[in-house]
Amino acid sequence: MSHEIVSHEIVRRHLGGLRGTLDGLAGESERLERWGVELATRLRHGSRLLAAGNGGSAAEAQHLTAELVGRYRGEREPLSAIALHADTSAVTALGNDYGYDEVFARQVRAHGRPGDVLVLLSTSGRSPNLVAAAEAGRALGVTVWAMTGPGPNPLAAAATDALCLPGETPSVQEAHLVTVHLLCEVVDRVLAPSPRAVAEELVS
Repeated sequence: MSHEIVSHEIVRRHLGGLRGTLDGLAGESERLERWGVELATRLRHGSRLLAAGNGGSAAEAQHLTAELVGRYRGEREPLSAIALHADTSAVTALGNDYGYDEVFARQVRAHGRPGDVLVLLSTSGRSPNLVAAAEAGRALGVTVWAMTGPGPNPLAAAATDALCLPGETPSVQEAHLVTVHLLCEVVDRVLAPSPRAVAEELVS
């Protein structure tokens, strides 16, 4: 079998798997709309977003916080969002002193307040440190949203609400990036200044 045929088969199989996962995501549009509106409303009124994941999911979580603190499409006010895994000194200190299962939960107990939102990403839904973070957040009155692969799984069970997508790990991880962008789309739409407000600001 030639390399060209093998490569074509790999591409076909990968994209086919991703298509199935994205079809599952399309069926979650109402949940994404609800999450986005709630997140925008809470951030507008002074709450914050905490986010975490392991490995590639950490990158997805940090992508979300970067879009909120910065901007996604249009200009808007900066929003409070913290990626818990991005503080390497805290992560390594907590891992050394308390064990890796506590690296996120202890940060949630330090930073989380009632009304905040905690977003946890895991393709397996079985990462003990994320399950512990979800439990810590729920105990504090933090709203916990999980983005995972196929359910049921421990993280989805520990969260306030969960988006569980079908498919294998690579497809789920890729769909999580789409989910991040869709959340940002909704947040931007909710928080976008009205044309009248923009005009008044330009005049002043």
